[in-house]
Amino acid sequence: MLMMEKILFLRGVSIFRNLKMAELAWIAEFVSEESEPSGSVLFREGDLAESLYIVVSGQVEVVRKNDRGERIVAVLGEKECVGEMSILDDEPRSATIRVMEDSFFLRIKSEDFKDLIHDNPDIAFGIFRMFTGRIRKNQPESETATVIPQAGM
Repeated sequence: MLMMEKILFLRGVSIFRNLKMAELAWIAEFVSEESEPSGSVLFREGDLAESLYIVVSGQVEVVRKNDRGERIVAVLGEKECVGEMSILDDEPRSATIRVMEDSFFLRIKSEDFKDLIHDNPDIAFGIFRMFTGRIRKNQPESETATVIPQAGM
């Protein structure tokens, strides 16, 4: 990708939405590009975190182990991030990321991402928005609603 393409792409990623063009240009300088074929594994649950990945094109599935084998937690695509949790809490990866179709990523190393958050606190708020959006999306709906009677009824 050309530098300007990276900057414009990053501008559309939710965690970077509130950054100025100069800040996006700074990020674009140190991101690396990575392609992965369909069926490959970007990283495995339990791996040590080294990088955050942003999907430029393609799709990945987020898979977690459970008692019955594994379960697909989410399917993510263009302009979505994977691998951010382990970078933030320095814990092993909480899920495996499988590439569902040939995909292209921008990769940000852990140390660079931490420096980035330190220098640009608006990114932290972008991460909060991303996490809360994922929680809301995956929150199970109750099958039975509780009816609370109104006063005077």
